[in-house]
Amino acid sequence: MMERKSEALEGLVVTETTLFTVDEFCSACTVKLEVIEALVAEGIVEPVRQDHDQPQFSGASLMRARTAIRLHRDMEINLAGVALALDLMDEIRDLRRRLAQLNVTGI
Repeated sequence: MMERKSEALEGLVVTETTLFTVDEFCSACTVKLEVIEALVAEGIVEPVRQDHDQPQFSGASLMRARTAIRLHRDMEINLAGVALALDLMDEIRDLRRRLAQLNVTGI
């Protein structure tokens, strides 16, 4: 009889307020520091605070960075295009939220 190895799944619940060091952020995005630096330079993500000259990133920034990396890698969009696409996606999300509120209130 073949023996089965048990693999444990590990995960971390990330909220918008979760903070990551730059090393943790790179690891969570599975990219090198240079990629994160390029995302910051393009204005795609921003550190939420500096702690002892070490930038920290929020959980919301993690989601945005991972989306940006996928757009850049999978769709071969340059970083300026990625920034524009993310801004448009944010605006669509905001407009949908506002529309839903209008529908709920009966206006």
